[in-house]
Amino acid sequence: MSSPFMYILEEKKELLVGFSLFILYITYYIVEVVKKPILVCGKAEFREFLQNNVPLLGECYWPTPWCVESRLQTVIGSILRSWLSPTALYRREVLVLSDGGQVALDWIEPEVAEPRAVLLVLPGLTGSVHSDYVRCIATAAQKLKTRCVVFNNRGLGGLPLTTPRLYCAVSHDDLAEVARAVRARCGDAPLLAAGVSLGGLILGHYLAAQGERALVHAALVVSSPLDVIKGTDYMNRLPFNALLSYLLARDMRNTIRSHAPVRGLSCDWRRVERAKTVRQFDEAFTAHHFGFDSVEAYYRAATLRDKLEDVRVPLLCLCAGDDPFQPLDAIPMREAERAQFVALAVTARGGHIGFLEGWWPARAPSRQYLTRLTEQYFSALLTHPELLHNAPAP
Repeated sequence: MSSPFMYILEEKKELLVGFSLFILYITYYIVEVVKKPILVCGKAEFREFLQNNVPLLGECYWPTPWCVESRLQTVIGSILRSWLSPTALYRREVLVLSDGGQVALDWIEPEVAEPRAVLLVLPGLTGSVHSDYVRCIATAAQKLKTRCVVFNNRGLGGLPLTTPRLYCAVSHDDLAEVARAVRARCGDAPLLAAGVSLGGLILGHYLAAQGERALVHAALVVSSPLDVIKGTDYMNRLPFNALLSYLLARDMRNTIRSHAPVRGLSCDWRRVERAKTVRQFDEAFTAHHFGFDSVEAYYRAATLRDKLEDVRVPLLCLCAGDDPFQPLDAIPMREAERAQFVALAVTARGGHIGFLEGWWPARAPSRQYLTRLTEQYFSALLTHPELLHNAPAP
């Protein structure tokens, strides 16, 4: 007579195989996936402050078990946040720049009567106030009791171009004018800044170029390729990274196409229309448009790796070690260790602006990882104002 064990072994092989695979995956998940963020910072006092006052940096990041792959985190994270986050209500201010160009400042409503600070948000490549990650940061601003304003680059946010110039990773002159305008409107309240992806690159270049003269009191950068040269190499890898690169290039082609009638916006339109990757688009348009001899020269100028030591503002850079555009070996750890005011927080997983967590990641904006880190980081600094940059008057 067969024992129950033999019966299961003979008749329920599929169940045993499935259970064994489940145990193996859970073991892999616990051992290899769930980890505390790596915190890299050259200044011991800043590192200790972050460890003691930003709880998420000392806790394990538990990515969604069925969605740990970086591209899935990137795509599904954006889709879920777009569905779950309410449409932002805002008041638009059109700011005319010194060269006659114009940008849009979208002030999130309802506005705080007596704000602790003002949070300036710089979205990604073609992002806006409606981007899912911007809504998370705006939610953090509400919890912080700060005003929140979103900076739309030239040609974005539905504004027409009034000069034949768009934007790129090194377009920090526009941000300098925006920072002066926002500071003028926020009185004595500290100016905080958060940049995502390309917006983080622009913010980083502004902080490095301005040094002590930066008008920002503290900053956060999320999923920005700090080494653009390495980042674009990874971005074009087949098959999945190249697909994401194609989608970004498509968005940029649409942006250029919408402004084609502007006089003076000259380029090789045929090459632009044929651009299927971000690199091909930058070769066809960006490098030429901003006066670089080659796309390689543009990428060298856009790289922040060797400029981190010039930053004089408390800056936290949130990265994921599996970001398809900036994996772990492309993150400038050594350079960050030499920078006194820069800290890198590197999660093992998270993709590009993904950072999903929990068995079911369909969470309210206030419970998203990005929201909670933004709130904890800026709240800690506002509670310790002596750590804020002593920004000069605009």
